[in-house]
Amino acid sequence: MAPVLIDYPGVSVVMPILNEERHLAAAVRRILDQEYSGDLQVIMAVGPSHDRTEAIAAELAAADDRLQVVRNPTGRTPSGLNLAIAAAEHDIVVRVDGHGELTAGYIKRAVELLDETGAANVGGVMDAQGRTPLEEAVAYAYTSRLGLGGSKFHLEDSPAGPADTVYLGVFRKQALLAVGGFDESMHRAQDWELNYQLRKAGELIWFSPDLKVTYRPRSSYRALAAQYLQTGRWRREVVRRHPDTAGLRYLAPPLTVLGIGVGTAGGVVGLLTDKLILKLGWLAPLGYALLIMVGTLAARDLSPQARLRLPLVLAVMHLTWGTGFLLGLDHRPASSRGGPDMTS
Repeated sequence: MAPVLIDYPGVSVVMPILNEERHLAAAVRRILDQEYSGDLQVIMAVGPSHDRTEAIAAELAAADDRLQVVRNPTGRTPSGLNLAIAAAEHDIVVRVDGHGELTAGYIKRAVELLDETGAANVGGVMDAQGRTPLEEAVAYAYTSRLGLGGSKFHLEDSPAGPADTVYLGVFRKQALLAVGGFDESMHRAQDWELNYQLRKAGELIWFSPDLKVTYRPRSSYRALAAQYLQTGRWRREVVRRHPDTAGLRYLAPPLTVLGIGVGTAGGVVGLLTDKLILKLGWLAPLGYALLIMVGTLAARDLSPQARLRLPLVLAVMHLTWGTGFLLGLDHRPASSRGGPDMTS
């Protein structure tokens, strides 16, 4: 067993913030409540928001000298992260999002794991928690194997060990700088891409269920659809850049969309032409609907109101993700690692 640290090093918490009026104060409060014995610096990289996010961030920074605000003119996550990392005073960087809430002891345990494992990045469970019935259904879908539960960080019972990627992450700053920071051309999936580069450089990424971050999911079907459409498009970009990452789990949603589309079209033509072989195309959408209903019936821990919403939540996630993957990006951005101050 590795020795317990006696003197805990300083850490810099980096937060890319955009339109987080609803959650920002709670996210910052959970950081300050960590009771971490080392020095703590919190850097909020605030983008041009449409709500009171910028004012809230300024108020929080004015009330506590451990907090500071840096401007992120693009509002994009990777550029905000790079700006915050450039302003980080400490050798350990903790990533927290504006709608995430650290659980008690998160930073302390993460620092211990960096010391114990020698990893460049450690992370844990994305503990999705909803407040409304719809958010509750979305949170369940995140942790369900029928939803997003294929990744270690979505499941509390995943064992500790090396991982391809982890949720958010606690990094050694020098390892981040060595690979050029976050790729600013990756507007989404930049965390996965960064961990890919770290692993390619011979670094270790470590998952531990000891680390949990409470995640607040989208609160409307429209917001959920927009999120997953963009996630699918950027996952296609990841696969385009790194073809070796095209696993079955990532290909399942686009194959589902294609199967339902082709099957439905064949079924319609079969009805018009009275050809049995084409009518069998209806088995594709009907089979998908049956799978969704079986998955919903297995969701025994949900409230009745959330369970009613779960079939549509799963369908929105699968079909928008798959459609986004098939569409891809309107353009193919070139790799752009780091920002102007990443070497400082």
